[in-house]
Amino acid sequence: MKVLTFSSLYPNSRQPSHGIFVENRLRQLLAFAPQISAKVVAPVPWFPWRAPVFGEYAKFAGVDRHERRNGIEVWHPGYLVIPKVGMQLTPALMLRAVRPLVRRLIDGGYDFDLIDAHYFYPDGVVAMRLAAEFARPFVVTGRGTDLNLVPQLPGPRRQILEITRRAAHMMTVAGALKQYLRELGVADERVTVLRNGVDLQFFEPAADRAALRARLGYGERPVLLSVGHLIERKGHHLVIEALRELPDMQLVIAGDGPEAKALEQRVAQWSLTDRVRFAGRLSQQQLREQYQAVDALVLASSREGWANVLLESMACGTPVVATPVDGTPEVVAAPAAGCLTADRSSAAIVAAVRRLFAELPDRAATRRYAEGFDWDATSRGQLEIFARAVNSR
Repeated sequence: MKVLTFSSLYPNSRQPSHGIFVENRLRQLLAFAPQISAKVVAPVPWFPWRAPVFGEYAKFAGVDRHERRNGIEVWHPGYLVIPKVGMQLTPALMLRAVRPLVRRLIDGGYDFDLIDAHYFYPDGVVAMRLAAEFARPFVVTGRGTDLNLVPQLPGPRRQILEITRRAAHMMTVAGALKQYLRELGVADERVTVLRNGVDLQFFEPAADRAALRARLGYGERPVLLSVGHLIERKGHHLVIEALRELPDMQLVIAGDGPEAKALEQRVAQWSLTDRVRFAGRLSQQQLREQYQAVDALVLASSREGWANVLLESMACGTPVVATPVDGTPEVVAAPAAGCLTADRSSAAIVAAVRRLFAELPDRAATRRYAEGFDWDATSRGQLEIFARAVNSR
């Protein structure tokens, strides 16, 4: 079976962690089912200049149009992005950019059987158009904002509804996201929940945690970790505020983004500079070290489909505190995992952190809990769905 994976969130040479959860799921599937071959089309916004002054857009300009990642061929065609009105126009502009590439792949001998799209909008819309043009079935996976936020917009909502009628099958990474599709009128049997797993060989407890903490400069004081893009939705500001009521603790913030300066100003305003460290964007190896060294991860998001950082932290033996949004209660579902906050507020974070540390789970128990989230069930489910889609073509 030949699969064409389509997603605008996929790692590239300039953004190695961008959409890494899509790459991880594909790699696990190919390892589980060697009878499948896959190529990836992962479009990126087109931008003409690479100078650092242009920030994130400069990274897009530096992305190679073709690369091989972990043995998988990946193409990154550039598509035009128009500020402010781009949300409505993106599917058409993306389709225009990728259609010639898909034709060349077919003419070059990769006559794929199925399109596997990630995110309903805009990626699913483009996959739907390609599937119709090239007479192939397509499946699509919902991962978060494409189902809990984007359908609130009339134009995208209409196109998402069209996807629900025309897709061979749909998947979501959490039961909470499947409920959004039910509310759109999608029949239960048309959607399968295939939650993300965690790489248990890569994310594992440290061989010598004391030595690692010493190397990172952590003393005896407990350390909290907040991971994610520096935007309001990830809730770093709430964790910083909570630290004011947790005087015996330190905080490490891993990530970069547009709110960096505002967060730094907040730390200075509240005289927390000696207890808050901004680590910036970390590689997967550096992030693993943080998971292994800290005492708890705090995730204060307002929306999350399935937060991979939760399982990554637990696989390293570190329990979590998280807001009870979307799929998160499906991940943090036992005392060994950590605990959920009562709501999304700094006061609720303070209460949950105190509750966690009052009965801190054994790190080995947290690791055992994470071991229940390997990839085999997800890969098996994908294989079955792909086979049905191709056979019913």
